[in-house]
Amino acid sequence: MNRNIPLMLLLVAALAGCGDGGGKKPAAGPGGPAMPPPEVDVITVTPGSATLTQELPGRLQAFRTAQVRAQVDGILEKRLFTEGTDVKEGATLFRIDPRNYQASLDAAKADLAVARLTLDRYRPLLEIKAVSQQEVDLAEAKVKQAEVALTRARIDQENTTVPAPISGRIGRALVTEGALVSRGTATHLATIEQVDPIYANFTQPGADLLRLRQAVKAGRAKAAEQARVELVLEDGSIYPQPGKLMFSDLAVDPATGSVSLRAVFPNPGHELLPGAFVRIRFPEARLDQAIRVPQRAVQPGPQGQLVMVVDGEGKAAPRPVKTGGMSGGDFIIAEGLKGGEQVIVNGLQKARPGTPVKPVPWNPAAQPPAGEKR
Repeated sequence: MNRNIPLMLLLVAALAGCGDGGGKKPAAGPGGPAMPPPEVDVITVTPGSATLTQELPGRLQAFRTAQVRAQVDGILEKRLFTEGTDVKEGATLFRIDPRNYQASLDAAKADLAVARLTLDRYRPLLEIKAVSQQEVDLAEAKVKQAEVALTRARIDQENTTVPAPISGRIGRALVTEGALVSRGTATHLATIEQVDPIYANFTQPGADLLRLRQAVKAGRAKAAEQARVELVLEDGSIYPQPGKLMFSDLAVDPATGSVSLRAVFPNPGHELLPGAFVRIRFPEARLDQAIRVPQRAVQPGPQGQLVMVVDGEGKAAPRPVKTGGMSGGDFIIAEGLKGGEQVIVNGLQKARPGTPVKPVPWNPAAQPPAGEKR
């Protein structure tokens, strides 16, 4: 019995070894299992029609500006508006002490009444030769002088109440009650700005304008209808109300080499404020065979601009390009792409040159992957 025990132990050990061997997985190599290639969002570029747009810096300016100034001498009695509010044309803004001007008006009325009474008394006397024609003519002249004096006195008395010359938003009062204002120096009392609509002033390099006109003349581009102008705000967002290009100077400023332009935008909510810096985007020309790529796909490189493409082996490869302007938020590629290339738009951090990648169609409406740089 004792001699069979070692044999049984050997059989159990052999069976245990067979069971362990069936459950074991093959050992991984030194680098572990191979990782799948990273996914990258791509677009397949194709030539097509595009509108060449220009985006230039500018500054907003009020549509109309009026300085409220004193037109008579006197003491400012009352301010009749709230600073920073909208006022209507003709609304009374200030009142200047009117007592002296009211007295002058009353005196002018009395002088006119005396002059007319004298003239009325002389006319029947002229018929009986009791007075001369010269005396009657002098009486008529005094009536006219009195009428002119009355008109001036009435205007001065009316100017003691200072009205709003235009409708718009009024700023802070520049004088306070009790201050002496003067007609001689035309004391500046306040400023009113009409900001609906509002102007956007900007400049375009004269060389760019000349190059564009030459391209249109040579047939490489077609003139665009400049009916719609967009305003890019300081935070990069697009102002929802489109504008209209008003004019372009006919001459180049010799000091700056630029041409001045102006656009006008509706501003019903007074969201746009005069003096703010903005960017104005407007169409310049239409191209028939243009290649467009999103702005985020173009990267700066040591030798210039480049994009990353997926080559025939499914690997990321840099491709030098030259841009030839903007079309909305896209770059127009002048050199480097012919069409049919798969350009990487998202996932550039994972697409190292020479490494395999998995291209998937780019969905602009989808959010970029976490941690992806825009």
